[in-house]
Amino acid sequence: MTDPRSPLPGRVVVTGATGKLGRAVVAHLRAVGVDVLAVDRAAGRDPRDVEGEFLLADLTDYGQVLAALTGTVDEHAGRIDAVVHLAAVPAPGLQPNATTFTNNSAATYHVFAAARAAGIKRVVWASSETVLGLPFDTPPPYAPVDEEYPPRPETTYALNKALEEEMARHFCRWDPELVMVGLRFSNVMDVEDYARFPSFDADAHLRRWNLWGYIDARDGAQAVERALSYDRPGAEVFIIANADTVMSRPSAELMAEVYPDVEVRGELRGHETLLGIGKARRLLGYAPRHSWRDHVDPTAG
Repeated sequence: MTDPRSPLPGRVVVTGATGKLGRAVVAHLRAVGVDVLAVDRAAGRDPRDVEGEFLLADLTDYGQVLAALTGTVDEHAGRIDAVVHLAAVPAPGLQPNATTFTNNSAATYHVFAAARAAGIKRVVWASSETVLGLPFDTPPPYAPVDEEYPPRPETTYALNKALEEEMARHFCRWDPELVMVGLRFSNVMDVEDYARFPSFDADAHLRRWNLWGYIDARDGAQAVERALSYDRPGAEVFIIANADTVMSRPSAELMAEVYPDVEVRGELRGHETLLGIGKARRLLGYAPRHSWRDHVDPTAG
């Protein structure tokens, strides 16, 4: 099979740049030599106080998005080669449903449409593990879950993410040269979040809502880098999680206790993730490098 990866784009807009994942992505891309214009809507924030090139913009205003992506903002002029769209109300339940949907759907449509208007051929955006059926009150069809079964949104937030994936397919139908990569990120974690992980072992049901998955923000940033090098036209989605679970108990034991009637495909080894990352490994060359176990004693709970 031909390697679908190509060199990284020279100049990239990253939206949601001040969020947990956004900060890691901006730092990582700059470290590997990408020229990043970081974009976010942070109320009261002075762009001069943010390290590196930064633009305050409201993505629910199409004019502001178009200006950012066409390089027509003073002091931020220049062609944009790719977009990484991470900005959103980041989870269900943080705002009323209609507010979440209105904000996230408008922001994503504006980014996709402005990228098309600007002639940008590469878009990477944050989809979500939630499209897989979280919080799995209805058990998953099998485990590890993967990209092979249709989206099963159970919240307004997840519904919007599923619609974004469908929207991307049509944008790519309209422009056969367009590459759009949706990354279904698991629950994003920084190193300081790992201190509480050992406490999860007390009750296997505490984190069953996402099959005990997580993504280290640094590995999430690596996945974005890999996605920016993906060069196969069309819309594609990938589950992005770490290689292990948040638990010190074996994955097979967790499934047997919590989801005894769910088919387990293949042999589960140790703490292997139940959010299947095989597709991302094969097509993106994604390889998680971090684990909470590197920072916290799993028996500390």
